[in-house]
Amino acid sequence: MTNHDDRYWLGQAIDLSRSCPPSETFNVGAIILDKSGEVLSTGYSRETDPHDHAEETAINKLPLNDPRLAGSTIYSSLEPCSKRASRPHTCTELIIGAGITRVALAWREPNIFVDCEGLELLTTAGLEVSEYPDLADAVRQVNAHLLA
Repeated sequence: MTNHDDRYWLGQAIDLSRSCPPSETFNVGAIILDKSGEVLSTGYSRETDPHDHAEETAINKLPLNDPRLAGSTIYSSLEPCSKRASRPHTCTELIIGAGITRVALAWREPNIFVDCEGLELLTTAGLEVSEYPDLADAVRQVNAHLLA
């Protein structure tokens, strides 16, 4: 994927985050592309359950051990969570466990609820991580309810 492609797909993930039902938590969108650039799955926060995270939802729409995830990229408007009380696995763990090899994100999770270490954990696990902080303002706008 090129830098231009990353920006396009992160823009799509940010647009998807606007579909989140109202909440006092983050609004996040996620899109998984296979290595050829085909969309495999999408998800957004609280899509089917109040505790759903975007990355979790996108991953759970695919079959377990889906071979298309090898070499895939997940685009997330927000850094994948590394701590979580509502479910047994964090999004960082789910991404690593799914076999996704690359993560692109727009905004690192601010220290509002937890001290997130998703980017560091993904990198330590050997995943390629690309961050586009110049797109973070758009994500902050979607999550303005948390920043007031």
